[in-house]
Amino acid sequence: MDNVAVVVDDLDAAVAFFTELGMVVEGKASIEGVWADRTVGLDGIRSDIVVMSTPDGHGKLELTKYHAPDLSEASPENPPPNTLGLHRVMFAVDDIDDTIRRLRAHGAELLGEVAQYEDMFRLCYLRGPAGIILALAEQIG
Repeated sequence: MDNVAVVVDDLDAAVAFFTELGMVVEGKASIEGVWADRTVGLDGIRSDIVVMSTPDGHGKLELTKYHAPDLSEASPENPPPNTLGLHRVMFAVDDIDDTIRRLRAHGAELLGEVAQYEDMFRLCYLRGPAGIILALAEQIG
């Protein structure tokens, strides 16, 4: 797998959010033209993208801000984790409580609570930019 793409309405805020998780900007580009229209299957695409990578360089996230055509809203606005075709992106973290605190400053909201799985992990789901669901996992055992 090369990357996971997320459409966002505020590119700068999304970059700040994922930077807080330790991701780094790998590249930026403006996308438009017939080739983009043909690839995506939309007409008149104008977008900006930022590709971010995990600190180890193995995982990549492409954040996309469409300027045209207009965004299509998801329905419902914040679908639950069991929605068909949607799940989550998981990040391993060293300190889940500190990570949640830092992400809340960027608008993240817990969907439930931090729970412990046996003596191995502390886990939670939260909603981040553009409604994306993130999972955090802190290994404890």
